Amino acid sequence: MRIDDILRQGPDPVFSFEFFPPRTPEGEANLYEAIAKLAPMDPAYVSVTYGAGGSTAGKTLEIASTIRERHGIEAMAHFTCVGATVDELRATLDEMRELGFENVLALRGDPPAGQDEWVRTDGGFEYSRELVELINADYAMTVGAAAFPETHIHATSPEDDLRHLKAKVDAGVDFLITQLFFDNAVYFDFVERARAIGIDVPIIPGILPITNIAQLDRITSLCGSEVPARLRAELDLRTDEPEAVEDFGVAYATLQCAELLAGGAPGIHFYTLNRSPATRAIVGALRLQRPWDTAGA
Repeated sequence: MRIDDILRQGPDPVFSFEFFPPRTPEGEANLYEAIAKLAPMDPAYVSVTYGAGGSTAGKTLEIASTIRERHGIEAMAHFTCVGATVDELRATLDEMRELGFENVLALRGDPPAGQDEWVRTDGGFEYSRELVELINADYAMTVGAAAFPETHIHATSPEDDLRHLKAKVDAGVDFLITQLFFDNAVYFDFVERARAIGIDVPIIPGILPITNIAQLDRITSLCGSEVPARLRAELDLRTDEPEAVEDFGVAYATLQCAELLAGGAPGIHFYTLNRSPATRAIVGALRLQRPWDTAGA
């Protein structure tokens, strides 16, 4: 089912989960175990990431197809411009179409491992906007894209970043999923600024439940997301208690999601890191509380 249609159905918000292709057989077994445990949460859809340089492209489509076949859940593949010519991009899109995919997350992508700078592949694209244009011209798919409430790490300014995002939306993006963030004021401010320049598609907040401090620091160092001082202080109090960190992380994410949904967010996209307990707890609590019932009140 097309995700733009799912987002229009309402009135309840859309919950979705993100997974990544593991590099080992053990990791793959853990992934499918996590998916099996999350499937009863009835996500509207899931997404599967694309490795740097397209390094897991085949695995991305394999995992997304398996999720659809085993669990009947709509699955969306991430798709990047990295390391591919236009002909190669078309070949992958042709494969997606043959497999019956109706949704794709179009991204420029990060440089391959070992490279710090983005370099356009000869015969390929420079910008994700070009990828969006290609998909919309020749493929009947709903197109999602990424948004950066705290500004993309390579953007020259927040204003410039928003202008590039507007160009992507104008090229045919149907919805946006944000980079992870931990301060909801950042999301609400970003949505307000996006609406002010004419970006009118749904903007779904991406949320990472904190389960491990070292992992959190590694991820935020790569994407540039800020950990608010008060949140950092609470985490520091639990540095030597891994279970306490996870318990607090679930509580914090639940409160964060409740405020977002009460404030009108169209749903939540969870960065699961291929694990199930935290996301299951948060979604279960949100469905019991139903904070979206107070949206606009």
